[in-house]
Amino acid sequence: MSSLDQPLGTLLGPRTAKELDSGLGLRTVGDLLRHYPRRYARRGELTDLADLEVGEHSTVVATVRKVTLRDLRKSPGGRTGRGGAPGQMLTVVVGDGRRELTLVFFGRGVHVPGKELTVGREGLFAGKVSMFNGTRQLSHPEYLLFDGEGSAAEGSDTEGSDAAAAFARALIPVYPATDALPTWKISKAVRALLDLTADLDDELLPTPVRESHGLLPLPQALRWVHEPQDAAQVAVAHDRLRWDEAFPLQVVLAQRRASRSVAPALPRPGRPGGLRDAFLERLPFALTAGQQEVATVLADELARPHPMNRLLQGEVGSGKTVVALLAMLQVVDSGGQAALLAPTEVLAAQHVRSITAFLGPLAQAGMLGGSDVATRVALLTGSQGAAERRRNLLDAASGAAGIVIGTHALLQEHVQLADLGLVVVDEQHRFGVEQRDALRSKAGTPPHVLVMTATPIPRTVAMTVFGDLEVSTLTELPRGRSPIVTHVVPAGDKPHFLARAWERLREEVAAGHQGYVVCPRIGAAAGPDGDDAPVAAAEPDPGQEGRGPGAGVLDVAPALADGPLAGLRLGVLHGRLPAEEKDDVMRRFTAGELDVLVATTVIEVGVDVPNATVMTVLDADRFGVSQLHQLRGRVGRGGAASICLLVTELAGGPSRERLEAVAATTDGFELSRIDLEARREGDVLGTSQSGRRTSLRLLSVLRDEATIRAAREEASALVARDPQLAEAPAELRRVVATLLDDERSEFLEKA
Repeated sequence: MSSLDQPLGTLLGPRTAKELDSGLGLRTVGDLLRHYPRRYARRGELTDLADLEVGEHSTVVATVRKVTLRDLRKSPGGRTGRGGAPGQMLTVVVGDGRRELTLVFFGRGVHVPGKELTVGREGLFAGKVSMFNGTRQLSHPEYLLFDGEGSAAEGSDTEGSDAAAAFARALIPVYPATDALPTWKISKAVRALLDLTADLDDELLPTPVRESHGLLPLPQALRWVHEPQDAAQVAVAHDRLRWDEAFPLQVVLAQRRASRSVAPALPRPGRPGGLRDAFLERLPFALTAGQQEVATVLADELARPHPMNRLLQGEVGSGKTVVALLAMLQVVDSGGQAALLAPTEVLAAQHVRSITAFLGPLAQAGMLGGSDVATRVALLTGSQGAAERRRNLLDAASGAAGIVIGTHALLQEHVQLADLGLVVVDEQHRFGVEQRDALRSKAGTPPHVLVMTATPIPRTVAMTVFGDLEVSTLTELPRGRSPIVTHVVPAGDKPHFLARAWERLREEVAAGHQGYVVCPRIGAAAGPDGDDAPVAAAEPDPGQEGRGPGAGVLDVAPALADGPLAGLRLGVLHGRLPAEEKDDVMRRFTAGELDVLVATTVIEVGVDVPNATVMTVLDADRFGVSQLHQLRGRVGRGGAASICLLVTELAGGPSRERLEAVAATTDGFELSRIDLEARREGDVLGTSQSGRRTSLRLLSVLRDEATIRAAREEASALVARDPQLAEAPAELRRVVATLLDDERSEFLEKA
């Protein structure tokens, strides 16, 4: 067994081990040693109390400013102590020189802190931050006091002598903690392990890698991160420990890339004068330089005898569908089929409409007026009529349909494809590994795979989360796309601004255009599931507390029809409508038979109506940054200038700040970085859905590009020399095996 895998109970005793497990989920030596300090405090350098977040467990360094003892027996309705006896309330005000924090103790035992917490004493104070009468406070906090000689005294923690020695040093480690486990208790347990594991030999970095990058040995890095003498020791320890997080993951991804590079696949080179060439000849516009470049890369990879595995990301409206269609047509020209998997019926139907419109007679094989080189496009969804479904299933199974587009219905066992050569997954983040494998399994030999996303991904995230895929990016918008102006509408404090928003929508309709009204919920007539669930913002916002569930389509549409949009032709679209009704609503809106579409986020991707020039998003603060950017991309798809109005009742807070960020730029990559920086690292990596803690504690996939890039290069070189890691350190093999367990494997596949 690895030294890091030893249970804590064998070294620290069952009581301490139980506290660490129940409080923080720390069970092994490795768990605790990699529970790094979140920051370091200095004696004499006080905490900025303005940074405290209500509801969080925090540890601060502060000085006692005022102490008040109050006998509750003299207060009408006052509290009583234990057993019903009247109690006391001790109020201690501590400060950082600029702001103050109140500590409150109730009961008959307040004389203990009352004697110790005297004016002028400095120390650590830990507890859950609450708000009372507009003032931040800690109720019954743990505390650790420094005396003039550099020693310490403790509050409810009774092991003061050990803590005194630990906190006498210049840098004081402050750990992620809980009410029952203050930072100094965690520090004591860590110190015990550091002494017991001084000769730790669980080194996962190969010696040449460590030496070439000037990285500390693991025991020294752990000692310096937990017991640093100065900030320089912390910095070099962090450098080493970030490698411990980056390198194993990059090894797994390098192994995956290597195995795919030698896997067999049928080359799909296309043919001169086929569908692809005919499609390019009939295109009414010229491809952008970026589209041409990516299309050439895809064409080359499809012609190879190994499966293509590529991520195509691009700005909203950058023309990913056209590039993907070129790849699909090349596969059809080679005698194969392409399957496009879409997350919703609305998006699948939109793909069918746009692709058949692009192809024209090239999509009418066997029909009057169809081209000699034509194929067919088949749609498979879960709510199709029986006759249409049978016809499309037959076209897919016989190969008559070279392009098969569908939702999860494509994955069912009875769906057969004649010769699946290319799998295209749109909005890939909405699908799990099992779903993509189910589609791959319908091919006789491993198919080529192209996954697409309209959510721009920073390069560091792509190297970490999508590191087993090659990445292509489209940033240039096709010529003729109109600019989109975005405004925040503060309906809460300026309700007349909302009235002006509805007037603005009417003006666009009067000019011959169309618009969207987007709501976060379906509304009163729908249940709590599906796309009626409240939209999750990127981070908690205290300003959201106590608010209702948000605007619903079924409530908003009639209110608009009888009010500010009276006389306009309104349509309603949400995920619970029958497929035929959804398709009919979209067809009528596309044809201009509806002026305004009141919808949920089912229109977030794939909906392309060039005549739509205005979007009003109600309760926009309930959406994340990337989702708002996606929604906004439904307008500005034609030649007319377009506008997006983000309606909110919030006057401030993080959610309001996100809206201002969306209004300030249309750069999706900048917005994606803002969005990801506002979220926990585990959310970036998809671990919050799995219920697992992210393995990244120090490494930031948004910040540490140099480390990630270097680790990727070293991992690729290692796997090229030693694919099975036979010569690699045993600890590296163990960690890689852990990363490849079922749940983590799903994470690596971007579930």
